[in-house]
Amino acid sequence: MDEIKRNTRTDWTREEIAALFGLPFPELVFRAAEVHRASHKADEVQLSTLLSIKTGGCVEDCGYCSQSVSANSGVKATKLMEVQQVLQRAAQAADQGSTRFCMGAAWRNPKDRDMPAIIEMVKGVRAMGMETCMTLGMLTPEQADMLSDAGLDYYNHNIDTSPERYDQVITTRTMDDRLDTLSNVRMAGINVCSGGIVGMGETRADRVGFIHTLATLPDHPQSVPVNALVPVKGTVLGDMLADTPLAKIDDVEFVRTVAVARITMPGSMVRLSAGRESMSEMTQAMCFLAGANSIFTGDKLLTAPNAGEDSDLAMFARLGLKPLAIELTPAQVEAQRMPKGCAKLEAAE
Repeated sequence: MDEIKRNTRTDWTREEIAALFGLPFPELVFRAAEVHRASHKADEVQLSTLLSIKTGGCVEDCGYCSQSVSANSGVKATKLMEVQQVLQRAAQAADQGSTRFCMGAAWRNPKDRDMPAIIEMVKGVRAMGMETCMTLGMLTPEQADMLSDAGLDYYNHNIDTSPERYDQVITTRTMDDRLDTLSNVRMAGINVCSGGIVGMGETRADRVGFIHTLATLPDHPQSVPVNALVPVKGTVLGDMLADTPLAKIDDVEFVRTVAVARITMPGSMVRLSAGRESMSEMTQAMCFLAGANSIFTGDKLLTAPNAGEDSDLAMFARLGLKPLAIELTPAQVEAQRMPKGCAKLEAAE
């Protein structure tokens, strides 16, 4: 890991990143595979599970999001889930092989009254031996410190796109708002999870700007999700792409984006996130070759469909991949069992 840090740059220029995007495809993937193998095990992919702990009703106007109050997507707003319900789902995810449990709430920012329950979720999932990740919107320094004290491993806050295109996707916050929260998370000692979405009608120059913003942060995000837009009817971008389908990113350009992310951020976990259910197995295989080493597994990502555990395990078997494993203590193994009171909750649902 020390060698990775020594060889990690945070001074990439846009010209250098554009040159990587412009390489012949075989050469780019080859270079990315070399970087990947120098920093990670080439045959291991982390399985992560994402749970929406509070769905819909978000006041942000993100053009891609079905959970925004500005969208006409039919997603109904819900209250924050009970802690025991969340821990039950985490235990099920652990039993299915996930080593990271990510919890997302459709908020602009969490309210102080919600923090005690959030803290209990973090502590309960972490006791199971899983890596914990939260995405709750913007955080104050005090809230970031609270999450750090609870033991949160990762905080997700995507920058979404390039700085130049940002206000064409979202108007209720700025890129600087995003970067401020990432700074608060770093200062609290929590690992940063930050990536974005491609296929929103952006240009390659926007993808260059997106990667450049992440690769020139004071420290690279420890986790970089790369999403392909899932167009949802009733959202601004979903309706736009329904009328202009050629705006959707093609598979080769998506793999290029993964490869450039790997080369510029060698120590990061690069995760295939939303949009994977519509990719062919060979496209996903090329992404793994190009340096992706984490996926979300399960049937749903917040409100979007996902491939499912059975499909993923069958793909892993064909590709000769194996899930990344985390060593658990006996106490953590015990904690992965269904938390007390969950059987009653499950029966009531």
